[in-house]
Amino acid sequence: MLRNTDESLTRAFTRRAAQVVLVGAMATAPLALSTGLASADTDWDELAQCESSGDWSTNTGNGFGGGLQFTDSTWKAFGGSGDPEDASRSEQIQVAERVKAEQGMNAWPTCSKKTGNTDSSANTEGSGSSDSESDSGSSETESIAATTQAQPAQPAKASAGGAYTVASGDTLSSVAAAHGVSWQSIAQNNAIADPDAISPGQQLKLG
Repeated sequence: MLRNTDESLTRAFTRRAAQVVLVGAMATAPLALSTGLASADTDWDELAQCESSGDWSTNTGNGFGGGLQFTDSTWKAFGGSGDPEDASRSEQIQVAERVKAEQGMNAWPTCSKKTGNTDSSANTEGSGSSDSESDSGSSETESIAATTQAQPAQPAKASAGGAYTVASGDTLSSVAAAHGVSWQSIAQNNAIADPDAISPGQQLKLG
């Protein structure tokens, strides 16, 4: 009789333990899933806070402008209209997404690591692009951005013998596109064997 009682208790405890494990697994699964999904999206506001103290209309006077600190050459090469500091937050984010698609988050080498925004995969729809304040010209800006993307502004031709100082986020192709020359000619003029091996501050002969 005692043996039967012990066996019944053992079976009851086993079933109870299995139920606890199952409930725990179900509770943690959604958390793990949501964490994995959230890690892919770039928080552009957080990045702008690091780059420009969150000032989307700043012009630091050192060749960088806007909340995400674009150079004029990068801004124009990726479809930006006018100057980055004069563009709306949403247009700056649209240009940043194009830069991210081609160059990855290494275009912002310091702040992407500092803020943990190092995933270069595309943002999910609507992530990081909604304004926290009302933008009265949002419809007009979106129309201009769409037109600009379809027909990028033609960069000015570089003068013969011109030079350019490489800025953070620049690539050989973006510099070439901004100055109306081919990246192959820049590489040849500067004896660059690896087109990805340019660094901020480097002087490039354009013609």
